[in-house]
Amino acid sequence: MEPFRTGGKNDNNDAEAICEAAMRPNIWHVPVKTADQQAVMTLHRVRQGLVKERTTMINQLRGLLSEFGIVIAKGRYSTNTSHQ
Repeated sequence: MEPFRTGGKNDNNDAEAICEAAMRPNIWHVPVKTADQQAVMTLHRVRQGLVKERTTMINQLRGLLSEFGIVIAKGRYSTNTSHQ
């Protein structure tokens, strides 16, 4: 909305810029997402969060074990074989 904003960035100027942009005939509008599309995006976000949490836990474990002199190679699968 920056090209349509007059003055500094505040709620009033932002609302004015949105109205200005909405009245322009050549502005491309983004279609509303369906419930199915939102559900798929939700699953992707949850999975991404779980992957980040897993990576955090593996890195924390590697750091704690390294204090005891146990070195584990980087990577998710290296932890599966290193404890044997």
